[in-house]
Amino acid sequence: MIKNILLGTLLLAFVLQSCTKRYDEINTNPNLETVVSPEQLFAPALVNILSINMSRNYSFNNELMQVTVNMGDGDGKVFRYDIRTTWGTQPWNNLYLQLTNLKNIYSIADTSSRYKNDSYKGVSIILQSWVYSILTDTYGDIPYSESNLGRLEDGANRRPKFDKQKDIYMAIYDSLEVANSILAQSTDTINSNSDPVFKGDIAKWRKFGNALYLRLLLRLSGKSEVAATVISKFQNIVNNPVQYPVISSNSESAILRWSGSAIAAEPLSSPFNSMRVQDFRSPGLGEFFIGNLRNWNSPLIQTNAPHGTNSINRLGIAQGSNAWSGIPSGYSPGQDVSKSSYFFSSDQNTTNQVTTPRINMQTEPLTGQMLNYAEVQFMLAEAALKGWITGGDSLYYNKGVLGYMQMWLPTSFTAAALTSGGVTGGGFLGDADISYLPYLSFDEKMDLIHLQKYYALLWCDMQQWIEYRRTGHPVLPKGPGLIQPGIMPARLNYPVEVQSTNPTYYKEAVASQGPDNINTQVWWQKP
Repeated sequence: MIKNILLGTLLLAFVLQSCTKRYDEINTNPNLETVVSPEQLFAPALVNILSINMSRNYSFNNELMQVTVNMGDGDGKVFRYDIRTTWGTQPWNNLYLQLTNLKNIYSIADTSSRYKNDSYKGVSIILQSWVYSILTDTYGDIPYSESNLGRLEDGANRRPKFDKQKDIYMAIYDSLEVANSILAQSTDTINSNSDPVFKGDIAKWRKFGNALYLRLLLRLSGKSEVAATVISKFQNIVNNPVQYPVISSNSESAILRWSGSAIAAEPLSSPFNSMRVQDFRSPGLGEFFIGNLRNWNSPLIQTNAPHGTNSINRLGIAQGSNAWSGIPSGYSPGQDVSKSSYFFSSDQNTTNQVTTPRINMQTEPLTGQMLNYAEVQFMLAEAALKGWITGGDSLYYNKGVLGYMQMWLPTSFTAAALTSGGVTGGGFLGDADISYLPYLSFDEKMDLIHLQKYYALLWCDMQQWIEYRRTGHPVLPKGPGLIQPGIMPARLNYPVEVQSTNPTYYKEAVASQGPDNINTQVWWQKP
């Protein structure tokens, strides 16, 4: 009896095992992809990263840097430096999520027999470096060497250590060297349909990587312990354009150009389209931002041809009751101020309701900024001013101004208009009294460079804020209503969930870097 039971049990187990195996075989589609391809991950990752960057640019960077002022006397007004501890949660969580996708692109392109592709590997390294740089410049010490292992099948690590910012920067430099080398040698192609930035042009991705390298080298150039090394490398890149090609024209700028449609569901529609139109146009422009454009009589806000279209200026700015005027950022609570100029929303000045909008920044293709040609020229201008490179700081300055003017006005603003003609005979620069003159002091030249760079960085994630923290330029007026008078926030708080889910390494980071608040400077800011 017992023997029969044992035989029956064994037979049942065998049958079940056979049935399971047979079931798996029958229900496995031999034509179904078991590994996603790099090109399937590529565009969604880029779009999602830009969406995150644009969100924080609009509501955080622009408020701190006096591009806009979201008026009110309640708590949590960013333009008054009243930064809630939760402001750091969204970029942290979402950028790390996209790093997983970027790392998967590299892993698949590196190990998959079917999808092996060195070009995707090189571009993945560049994009990871770009995202990590934004994260560390925003928070300071962050998970780097052990990050994004928790979602991988092997070696899961959901409590990664925090790397020191210095180590992160050195590792990013090494990574960008590797990426440059990979892309210089790669003969693999990137599907143009999967690449919304450069349409599969490997040479342009390589130039973006090296321009990013220059940005990040410049960022550490004020740290005495690494200054000599990073300045030497900066010089090496500039002086060896064959080995290190960089962005050299507006056509090579790293910009994810949106479709221009106001229909949010359309592929590559600007992430700003997910905002309600009344919310997009709600903040008024800061007086610093619009006041300079007004005083310069900038073609960017001229409404008539050749620079304006349909009586709308190229930056899609509406005149208010006080014409081209803005709100004094940092005004005191209760002070009588009024909104005047603001950015048009997509439902204003339309030809066919919201489907065919005229110029406005809610649908503007150029708001997907990553790193543009003008920024490169202003980096070179600063380097030349400091004596690191030759070529003339005034020449680079002029190229930078021309670069961002022609980015927005490619056909109507000419090189000749920059420095000749006009009321003074000195062109736009002379008429606006922003010419780069040899007798100016070092500090005056730095402010000229960074004031123009400020406009070149419009819509470029949080780079205006990060560059201001590095240089103190351009000089911003300080309103009497600031929560911390005269002290620009230096970072964002770590998310609360990081404190609870990774307490050991969180506490180590705070002990090393300083208190987890907006006044603690990150490593490269500290003397």
